[in-house]
Amino acid sequence: MTSTPTTSPAEHADLWAAPTLAAAPGRLDATVEVPGSKSLTNRFLVLAALADGPGTLRGALRSRDTDLMVAALRSLGATVVEGESPSEWHITPGAVAGDVTVDCGLAGTVMRFVPAVAALSGARVTLDGDEGARVRPMGPILDGLRGLGVRVDDGGRGLLPFTIHGTGSVRGGSVDVDASASSQFVSGLLVAAARFEQGLTLRHTGTTLPSIPHIDMTVELLREAGVVVDDSRPAIWQVSPGPVAARDVRVEPDLSNAGPFLAAALVVGGTVRVPGWPATTTQPGAMMAELLTRMGGSAHLEGDVLAVTGTGEVHGIDVDLHAAGELAPTIAALAAIADSPSRLRGIAHLRGHETDRLAALATEITRLGGQAEQTSDGLVITPRPLHGGVFETYHDHRMATAGAIVGLRVPGVQVENVGTTAKTLPGFTDLWSGMLAAQGAGA
Repeated sequence: MTSTPTTSPAEHADLWAAPTLAAAPGRLDATVEVPGSKSLTNRFLVLAALADGPGTLRGALRSRDTDLMVAALRSLGATVVEGESPSEWHITPGAVAGDVTVDCGLAGTVMRFVPAVAALSGARVTLDGDEGARVRPMGPILDGLRGLGVRVDDGGRGLLPFTIHGTGSVRGGSVDVDASASSQFVSGLLVAAARFEQGLTLRHTGTTLPSIPHIDMTVELLREAGVVVDDSRPAIWQVSPGPVAARDVRVEPDLSNAGPFLAAALVVGGTVRVPGWPATTTQPGAMMAELLTRMGGSAHLEGDVLAVTGTGEVHGIDVDLHAAGELAPTIAALAAIADSPSRLRGIAHLRGHETDRLAALATEITRLGGQAEQTSDGLVITPRPLHGGVFETYHDHRMATAGAIVGLRVPGVQVENVGTTAKTLPGFTDLWSGMLAAQGAGA
């Protein structure tokens, strides 16, 4: 379990003054082009590196997390070349032997998707990451690989750093995994399973399973690549051995990263539009339209453009975010400035993300004068008059965007290390300022 740091605001050297706008109906009138989905980009990259020939990925997110994935796959023998634009990659699978080191940074998809790919290599692969990554749980996926015949050295800790001893193949078969702490323990094994000699039958043994849409995303992408996946039984996935098709694919916009921009329409008043919004998707961020409607806005999909309109009034919400925990910081920020209390449920697993997000959100909302209390599986947020101050991020990109949302309403909010948004959304502050400077958004 991760813990919340206790850095003194006086120690901060990197503070961003979050822009504040008074709420007024119709004040915002902006269109925000959101980059590609990190979750989709990294899954597509792994599948391309395991494919039966060269492939192309278009509209990919370029961020720290995706650059780390590209570096990891290159170290495992794949050739990844930038195409006509920075968001286009051409990927050719390859092989590697010897000793390899992979830097996971703080990227959960790297630390949990790459081990199975490393096991298929002929190399001894050591994975490590940032200090914060070394406390994120890895035991279930490492134990799962051991159950499939892979040698793993982790000193019995179930944490980074660890070493995978690749032999060029993985036996595969059946394995039980408790993925209660993260759906990535399921996806991280499924994504490479078609390349296992016997395929994979994976059974989740825990009583709860967070972020199921992310598993659905993995299954859908596997099927699109020609892999046979049977998920007809609850909490059991069976992947047949076989090839992974090389393809030319385009990445959807990151709907969760769109959330803070759409939320701004409620806080400030007016309309924010995000083009490229898919009619159907496995991204959990698609829930934003419904959530923002429940909190006082209205949402309309016209073609592929989602438009959210608000009046400047924000209402509290009682919601189970078990399937979309990554939206919790955005909803919590709105809840802190709402006109009634909110309860966010089903998100105990957020204690094991980039930081302990529940503790971090409670701490930062309270620091600014709000009332936020942790429960066993979430947060209860009771609106109180807020004041300016430092909003710490704990190297967590979604904490930074939460601070920006609060700052729209509360003068004097300074977001510490807003640059951490580069993990999944490079150029966030420019996008944010551009949205606020759009037609109708006066000073």
